[in-house]
Amino acid sequence: MYTFSNKLRIGSFIAMGLGFIFLVIGFMSAPSTVEEAKAMVAVHDDGHGGGHAEEATDGHGEEQGHGAEASHGEAHDTSHDTHLLHQLQNRPWSALYVAAFFFFMISLGVLAFYAIQRAAQAGWSPLLFRVMEGITAYLVPGGIIVFVILLLSTLHMNHMFVWMDPEVVAHDKLLQGKAGYLNPTFFLIRAAIYLGGWIFYRQYSRKLSLAQDESDDNSNFVKNFRWSAGFLVFYLVTESMMSWDWIMSVDPHWFSTLFGWYVFASMFVSGITVIAMVTVYLKSKGYLEDVNDSHIHDLAKFMFGISIFWTYLWFAQFMLIWYADIPEEVTYFVARIQDYKLPFFGMLVLNFVFPLLVLMNSDYKRINWFVIMTGIVVLFGHYLDIFNMIMPATVGDQWSIGLPEIGGILFFGGLFVYWVFTALTKAPLQPKRNPFIEESRHFHY
Repeated sequence: MYTFSNKLRIGSFIAMGLGFIFLVIGFMSAPSTVEEAKAMVAVHDDGHGGGHAEEATDGHGEEQGHGAEASHGEAHDTSHDTHLLHQLQNRPWSALYVAAFFFFMISLGVLAFYAIQRAAQAGWSPLLFRVMEGITAYLVPGGIIVFVILLLSTLHMNHMFVWMDPEVVAHDKLLQGKAGYLNPTFFLIRAAIYLGGWIFYRQYSRKLSLAQDESDDNSNFVKNFRWSAGFLVFYLVTESMMSWDWIMSVDPHWFSTLFGWYVFASMFVSGITVIAMVTVYLKSKGYLEDVNDSHIHDLAKFMFGISIFWTYLWFAQFMLIWYADIPEEVTYFVARIQDYKLPFFGMLVLNFVFPLLVLMNSDYKRINWFVIMTGIVVLFGHYLDIFNMIMPATVGDQWSIGLPEIGGILFFGGLFVYWVFTALTKAPLQPKRNPFIEESRHFHY
């Protein structure tokens, strides 16, 4: 039975505490009026402030000399200033949401990998099932937190989802046409269905997994196989819909038919990476004695392979949209290339170039510290992936990596570590009566 070390427990509490403080500072620092927003932008040294200030000044300058044009210019400036205020108010919310979704999607990616192993009746992975079940335990607190953020968004506590604003919809025919799907009530109902289905499968599969250890036959194992196969169908549909609802709808004028697969690839590789990192950690502490280098090698192969798959989807989406050059589609990438060069292109290096070069060699996949180092880089790269999906639509060019962003990572990272490692203490780390446990124990190639 795994024992949660005091050092790890204290470290997770410290991370949560610091993260909470940083997030509170971020929320308290957000402007409450247009004047405060303009003042904040004016003192920035990154060049954004000057542009905004000039636009506001030019608008007021025209007012004295051009009559009707001045009135129009003033209305435009008012709209622009309000938009700027909303962007700056969105920043702590967006940082909170990006971090909350990132750690939630890790556990959801692990759940998909776990269900695949169950449905495929894989012989190599049963020794890792308890690790996967521990990580997926975070679905409950992580899912509740994401749902609360979505609920607060529907209550107009932030401006991340512009289609939730009746005034915006009233002047936007495209959003009016999507109102049957994009409306707050149906949005929350769908979110509850997604989370309810994912959490139900995780809890029920865990129950069957533990019951199998105490049973005299394989009936619980067979039930788990059937439920896992059925869940994968549910998951494939709901994961795509979730990506449209929770991520793509922050920019409701844009859409991509590949987006569901793209988000899936990001969460899948992130989840597998965390399985590898937690497994290596537990083995280094004297647990999981039967896990060998071949298991780590297989996990690292998945990290490598899904990183290539993610890159394929990224390039397919980018190349087709960029080459077609349809204004309402290409705007998505124009905004990111213009205002998010470092995170946008840096993400490609971290998520594709680095894993390609580091994990291509088969021997390196068996070196534990090498897998951990690669995992840290890959996870940061996929945090940037989610950052690039959310921030341009919610904060525009008013982004940076500051206290809210660091606070979100620390808080949810600490909560994730605490919840996962607490869950790992609840049951033996090695299943007893899984029919494939001996095959997994002697897995070598």
